[in-house]
Amino acid sequence: MKAAVIHSYDAPPRYGSFEDPVAREGERAVTITAAGLHPIVKSLANGSHYGSTGEFPFVAGVDGVGKLEDGSRVYFGVSRGPFGTFAERGLAANWLCLPLPDAVDDVTAAGIANPGMSSLLALTARAKFVAGESVLVLGATGVAGQLAVQIAKRMGARRVIAAGRNPEVLEKLKGMGADAVISLEQEHGALVAEVRREWAADGVDVVLDYLWGKPAEMVLEAIAQKGLRTATSRMRYVQIGESAGRTIALPAATLRSTALEMLGSGFGSASLDQIKPALEEFFKLAAIEPFQFETKVVPLREVESLWGAKEQGVRLVFQP
Repeated sequence: MKAAVIHSYDAPPRYGSFEDPVAREGERAVTITAAGLHPIVKSLANGSHYGSTGEFPFVAGVDGVGKLEDGSRVYFGVSRGPFGTFAERGLAANWLCLPLPDAVDDVTAAGIANPGMSSLLALTARAKFVAGESVLVLGATGVAGQLAVQIAKRMGARRVIAAGRNPEVLEKLKGMGADAVISLEQEHGALVAEVRREWAADGVDVVLDYLWGKPAEMVLEAIAQKGLRTATSRMRYVQIGESAGRTIALPAATLRSTALEMLGSGFGSASLDQIKPALEEFFKLAAIEPFQFETKVVPLREVESLWGAKEQGVRLVFQP
């Protein structure tokens, strides 16, 4: 079969031939129709993700959409290595092989499931979000962040605060569920002050952080209390992505002076039993009312030239 094959961590995948996968017990053979280029796909391919194994060659891709042998259309993920989803054929583990609603087309499902699951899983499985709470999305102008704003609002968030760098997208987010927006392009002191005002005025129950690095440090600085006071509200800070940095400096006093709970959300921190229901719920939401989400469809044979493309609010979806 044809596939996007990773031969080393320091080079993009090459389009070429790879052995056909053969389903084992607990797996289904899939003829793949679409697969999204998500940040996790790139980080697994360059060895920076905690799930990287160092075994070569392997096919890129973590999830996709396709047809089973009986013709049914499914979303699937977490294939057994070395088989990924950037290929003509793949493997679906029975536990993560979900029928797709007719209202959700192949390309949309392949592009939207991974970024959508990132916030839905963080809210439900990790933060234990309940309707009526407020949510701050840090990194809201990215593809996943824009979905996070919409998902939080649909789940009944009292107030959604969108923080990001792109001023045009921040303005657009006001029509996508954001009750307030914060520009991350501000000077350090002004940004900390604005986050602190939002937190003091109406509280922030959950932070969904796609950035980490300096933006995370500034948010945590904003919520750190001065003076001896009893914490008034519990905040769950869920770390999802690290596009602004892999580490932060965290003063011990920040943890002691606030009712802050630091959590992570991703493969390894959420159980398999939590991932499947979150995806099922997400596709139901998408079928009832489509999310504002943009995809760009490209042929798989162009994977090497498009691999380094920067995310500009659009998710690339490859088709064999």
